Amino acid sequence: MKKDYEKEQVYFVGGGLASLAGAVYLIRDCAFPGKNIHIIEEMKIIGGSNDGAGDSEQGYVIRGGRMLNDETYENTWELLSSIPSLDDANRSVRTEILEFDRAHPTHAKARLVNKDGEIEDVMSMGFDLSDRLAMAKLIITPEEKMGKARISDWFSNHFFETNFWYMWATTFAFQPWHSAVELKRYMIRFMHEFPRIQTLEGVTRTPYNQYDSIILPIKKYLDQHEVDFEMKCTVTDLDFKDSDGITVTAIHYTKDDVAGLIELNEGDRVIVTNGSMTDGYSLGSMTKVPVLNGKGNSWKLWDTIAKKKPGLGNPTSFDNDIAGSKWESFTVTCQDSRFFDLMEKFSRNKAGSGALVTFKDSNWLMSIVLAYQPHFLNQPGNVKVFWGYGLYPDNVGNYVKKKMGECTGEEVLTELLYHLKFENDHEAILKSANCIPCMMPFITSQFMPRAIGDRPQIIPEGSTNLAFVGQFCEIPDDVVFTEEYSIRSARIAVYKLFGINKEISRINQYQYDIRSLFSAFITSYR
Repeated sequence: MKKDYEKEQVYFVGGGLASLAGAVYLIRDCAFPGKNIHIIEEMKIIGGSNDGAGDSEQGYVIRGGRMLNDETYENTWELLSSIPSLDDANRSVRTEILEFDRAHPTHAKARLVNKDGEIEDVMSMGFDLSDRLAMAKLIITPEEKMGKARISDWFSNHFFETNFWYMWATTFAFQPWHSAVELKRYMIRFMHEFPRIQTLEGVTRTPYNQYDSIILPIKKYLDQHEVDFEMKCTVTDLDFKDSDGITVTAIHYTKDDVAGLIELNEGDRVIVTNGSMTDGYSLGSMTKVPVLNGKGNSWKLWDTIAKKKPGLGNPTSFDNDIAGSKWESFTVTCQDSRFFDLMEKFSRNKAGSGALVTFKDSNWLMSIVLAYQPHFLNQPGNVKVFWGYGLYPDNVGNYVKKKMGECTGEEVLTELLYHLKFENDHEAILKSANCIPCMMPFITSQFMPRAIGDRPQIIPEGSTNLAFVGQFCEIPDDVVFTEEYSIRSARIAVYKLFGINKEISRINQYQYDIRSLFSAFITSYR
């Protein structure tokens, strides 16, 4: 017997991928009326950290790019298989992405570049015996025994000079002071990728940036089901029932500088994205330096409600060390193909066939990637766009003698061109390029050392109508900083809140696959 949800409402706090996925699951698997789903977002656009915006004149901006994986991301592919493509309603977004990826496979030929501007041979991981032993110990040690250990607590200095570390760290944005538990989860979850980390063949690319390729089709699906999007609206607090359990009774918000209140009725649910990796971001320009901001409203909300009830997590483990969680990205819009022509010749990869090119001796530990063009739906044919980032924005550049965080877009691009030894084309490239730097104070906050319980359970103990989704709730064995984590959390939240007896796609356990284990072992001795 189908349940009647006509009198029940669901409120999503935050308009990122987790909330959008949750709304799809409500409609698809619960037959929940779309008009009773409310997505409250403080920005003027949905998608959260899956962004992609701009035009050829003002310049394009991608704060970051999420890499997909065909062999993992189990719930992501299942979800996208039910979302129609924007171009062809008879094809799913999953089919569209996988067909594109098979037509444009990834095989990086210039993964690491040294200080002389030469491509390094990275077939060898560079491990010594102590590195291998530490890695093995990391993988077999239970998380509860590791506590808030940092990666640097686990490995010697030699480990951080290996080819493996340069490639793994820049692929996933790990720092030595990040959580050893998170590195352990990544090593297990992506064990099958270990033997091909030097080519990143396991990366699955979307036809365009993730906003155009994933968010827009989901948004169209939700619009067709009359989901309510409340934009430029900030949730500031939640009221709870005065009891030992956890029951949300009201949502406080502000819109147009006016405070408002949503009182919840019996049967209403609240699903909160607690924390945000792109909260407080700031954009610069060719002539302007991005500023370093502090906590935004997403963190403030979590800070506020965590003090009201036990079991709602500990945000201070993630939002109290900006120096440890920040880095800076940059998006470059080129009005001609000069840079791409030079880069394709240098890397031996056509745009879209390579992966991250990391300058291992860069003081900023800078990396760039040239996606298949066009990378935006509205991108003209003569315009090219690429993205890059630096893990150490507080370091002084090798050529531009300033901290990356104190550089304009022109200076960031100049540093890159000198690493590539493109000095002869420096002026011509600068004339035709628009480099927009982006400072993100919390971009790797989800990797900060944490204790068990710092991330709340998706359904906190005692909760009757509250769930958490996104990168800062707890999913055993899965890895944050991925599309899959957001989507899996949304599916768990919806199914548990509504008592849906359907299987959630399980995590592939590559650590129990003898072929994966053997390949990883052999790779460690390369």
